[in-house]
Amino acid sequence: MEFPAPMRYKRPVTRVTEVAASPTKPVLIYDGECNFCRRWIARWREATGDRVEYVPFQDPGVAARFPEIPREQFEESVQFIEKYGGGGIVTSGAKAALGALSRSPNRWHSFLSWAYGELPGFAPAAEWTYRFVARHRSAFSWITRLLWGERFVPPRHQLVRWLFLRMLGVIYLIAFVSLWTQIDGLVGSNGITPARDTMREVREHVAEQGIGPGRYWRLPTLCWFSASDGFLHFLCGGGAALAVLLIVGVAPALVAFLLWAFYLSLSCVCDLFLGYQWDALLLETGFLAIFFAPLQLLPRRPSAEARPSAAALWLLRLLLFKLMFFSGVVKLRSGDPTWHNLSALSIHYETQPLPTWIGWYAHQLPDWMQQMSVFVMFVVELAVPFLIFAPRRWRLPAFWPLVGLQLLIAATGNYCFFNLLTLALCALMLDDAILEKVKVGGASARRPALGNAAGRRAEAPPTFTLPCWPCWIVIPLTVLLLTLNLTLLCRLFSWPTPLRSLLALASPLRSVNSYGLFAVMTTSRPEIIVEGSVDGANWRAYEFRYKPGDVFRAPAFVAPHQPRLDWQMWFAALQDYRGNPWFLRFCERLLRGSPDVIRLLQHNPFPDAPPRFIRALVYDYRFTDLATKRRDGTWWRRELRGAYCPELTLRQ
Repeated sequence: MEFPAPMRYKRPVTRVTEVAASPTKPVLIYDGECNFCRRWIARWREATGDRVEYVPFQDPGVAARFPEIPREQFEESVQFIEKYGGGGIVTSGAKAALGALSRSPNRWHSFLSWAYGELPGFAPAAEWTYRFVARHRSAFSWITRLLWGERFVPPRHQLVRWLFLRMLGVIYLIAFVSLWTQIDGLVGSNGITPARDTMREVREHVAEQGIGPGRYWRLPTLCWFSASDGFLHFLCGGGAALAVLLIVGVAPALVAFLLWAFYLSLSCVCDLFLGYQWDALLLETGFLAIFFAPLQLLPRRPSAEARPSAAALWLLRLLLFKLMFFSGVVKLRSGDPTWHNLSALSIHYETQPLPTWIGWYAHQLPDWMQQMSVFVMFVVELAVPFLIFAPRRWRLPAFWPLVGLQLLIAATGNYCFFNLLTLALCALMLDDAILEKVKVGGASARRPALGNAAGRRAEAPPTFTLPCWPCWIVIPLTVLLLTLNLTLLCRLFSWPTPLRSLLALASPLRSVNSYGLFAVMTTSRPEIIVEGSVDGANWRAYEFRYKPGDVFRAPAFVAPHQPRLDWQMWFAALQDYRGNPWFLRFCERLLRGSPDVIRLLQHNPFPDAPPRFIRALVYDYRFTDLATKRRDGTWWRRELRGAYCPELTLRQ
């Protein structure tokens, strides 16, 4: 929808005066001695650039240019003068303010200007609001300083977008390369859950059910064309190449769409191994990034790019809010006593899937520090996220606790690219003025002061206009995503909502998700140790690359790479083997000596020929304490619990 730039005059609610002078461009005349007025004029000047001239009525030249306007009218409200016929026409109050803002490229400003002339009741409400604010300027000036500080100009986000898209490109590169190194063993033709078998079963199911073209929506993957090992490598390698293009800045919107499509395709056929919350978060972030990215083919300096979509920016901030706030709420609503009595971190570091050696030391902290840490975490997850939507002065201080929480999580546990992706979302809380101070994206200096005329000319918009996403795409998409996220919020609090079917319809795209890690804290750490034997009497253990096994091996840093088999073994240990049919297929591959699966392991105790028998034992693992580690060098202590599954062998 396009909104006309000129104001409509068919419903005037303020006095209109014609003047003889015909301004070359629209002029807004304001009270230059009012601090409140000066702050807002600075903001409007930044929004409209050189399309509107702003002049205080105290300027001696104003009376000479527009002698028809009495001083009392200037003192009463702002005056907007634009060319009309052979002279100029003057509007006052809210109509004048919206008339100036209608020259801004911001579509929201254009909408407000259009609404003033078209929507019944809007004009009287706008004028009443203007008069109320004008009568209480001192109070509103104080509120303005409280919320925004002295710097009240509208923030720019070209540099922020430049940084975010490159961070996203790096994360995509990590995700694709990490999966590429494991794809054969996980879902290759000789892997644990072959993708070709998955697609064959899906084809048989849709044939039985008589599902037509809707099958492509139910399982949106490019693997409908092929599920061969070569095509899986194409998706991983192509995704890595596309990620490099996004980092460089080539066709960012198109590349962002292809990255999202490639990763979604892999997620559909690797569902068991790509079903983690950070995979869902990457897909949701990547989908929104399509509409946040600039519509251009070749890289440009950030300052030369079109301004990012405000709707896409706020949807990404909403995603960050949802990620943090939902994570806090699910912990409280789960009823887990360890969260309610603040003792969860006393056991979390040793029971999480892949701790680091720093996590081992964090586990040694006294209980009062663990409880205080949980309390601080709840503050960061439940209270701080609301500041994501606050004005700049309050939003920027909230950036640091969110970043600090992610750094602490990354230091004590291996969560793939989850923390990097959350940090990329946190970067969207900043604006260009912050990044210019550290010269991000080649920024050489701070933006010139708005009071400097030469500086304003330097910041004037370019003579060409880069394309941006049209309103007929952005507005319906924004409404749809807000509706879906509201449905998720209702579901989180068990509120009734009639839109669950809409959420189910969108679920195959995996791009509108709910989040919340460790809603219920695991209080013990069972570990599966897989052993093989040639004769059924002498057993030798397979050593995984990163999950606990050898008690003398220190917990390692592996993120942002994710050893997905090691992670899946953590989940398998929390359930019975009957609920993990993939584990039996994994054991079968070991019995057959599949090189693709064996490459996922650290040590193969049967290098010459595969074993005849496989068994799995469950041990309880616990961190040792400082004294034990100094005495014998062990990081873990373990106790045998029993067999995980019966001994397995291949049928003759």
